[in-house]
Amino acid sequence: MIQKDGELSGNTAENSSVKSIRIGIVAGELSGDLLAADLLKQLKIKGIAFVAEGIAGPEMQKQGCRSLFPMETLSVMGLGEILKQLPQILGLRRQLIQHFIVNSPDVFIGVDAPEFNLGVEKKLKQHGIKTIHYVSPSVWAWRRWRLKKIAKAVDLMLTLFPFEKRFYQENNIPVECVGHPFADSIALETDVLQARKHLGLPESASIIALLPGSRRNEIDYLGRLFLETTQRCYAENPALVFVAAMVNQERAAQFTALKLAIAPQLPITLIQGQSRQVMASADVILLASGTATLEAMLLKKPMVVAYRMSALSYWMAKCLINVDHIALPNLLANKTLVPEFIQENATPEKLAEALFYYLNNSTVVSTLQKEFLILHHQLHCHASEKAVDALLKLLSD
Repeated sequence: MIQKDGELSGNTAENSSVKSIRIGIVAGELSGDLLAADLLKQLKIKGIAFVAEGIAGPEMQKQGCRSLFPMETLSVMGLGEILKQLPQILGLRRQLIQHFIVNSPDVFIGVDAPEFNLGVEKKLKQHGIKTIHYVSPSVWAWRRWRLKKIAKAVDLMLTLFPFEKRFYQENNIPVECVGHPFADSIALETDVLQARKHLGLPESASIIALLPGSRRNEIDYLGRLFLETTQRCYAENPALVFVAAMVNQERAAQFTALKLAIAPQLPITLIQGQSRQVMASADVILLASGTATLEAMLLKKPMVVAYRMSALSYWMAKCLINVDHIALPNLLANKTLVPEFIQENATPEKLAEALFYYLNNSTVVSTLQKEFLILHHQLHCHASEKAVDALLKLLSD
């Protein structure tokens, strides 16, 4: 259990006498893996020893976290997709809960993946284990009644964005807004030339980056669309260079199979595990809605956002979601900064037109980048350090 020489003085890790922590932690996808890895890295920087285990991606494992189950199991999205794998996911969750009840951690941290993690957190909290949920569910967008469930599940909510905090305060749920680690790790100015040299891309070409998502079902729904869009762009301007970021070998193989079936001669460079460098190298990005839109914004890149899902998932979303935007830059600005194309509105013709609009309008791009810079400053809060401080304070109470 937690080792202390005394009580924590103040909110900072520097004042903490905590020497060692046993952590249970679960991330459900790539973005959560990065956030959790940054938190574990910050613990090391602060001199806090820890033992961490749970469900971890490659970045968490690099920081010493032991993964009890593959993270890929949780990387599904949409009601239809989740229902298909529900028995497997529920079984995994039962095993994980039992493991942590028997091998009690000082704290359990659920990183995003609320449909999975909140259930784990509730059970563990009932057994006296302190719980943190890192990344707020979108209670501001839909299913606000979940706040009652969250109150029973978590001892502390850590939000990434300032506008989320008030929903928890209004419901008497302990909350800290820590900002987003990406806003700390990404420089205010992007070195495009360095990124292109690093990836071996031509320094003076016009480059379109493709990020069709990190999940299997995202490639299923967006892969063909992105390839057909690329075909249209290439037909209009063969001098364009296309580079696609793939999260791992599995997604790269999946995308490659689609390319061979649809456009085997289309010149696209696939790069694994370097999505940020791929985005940094680009003039414009075509990408799936999600955390990647935040990274693109912080890199000051014009983007075209698209998303498709199963008909059932889309119908459910339309019935339940009460927001005007899906892309994070638009949500943060509370206005349309970048174009969004969803479901049947996401067509190769519309996406190609939007990409060329940016490529042919440098003044529009410059204005957009100024907006992105303002948002970057707002999110630059030393997030991982604040998250560690909040964690240590919770353990000292």
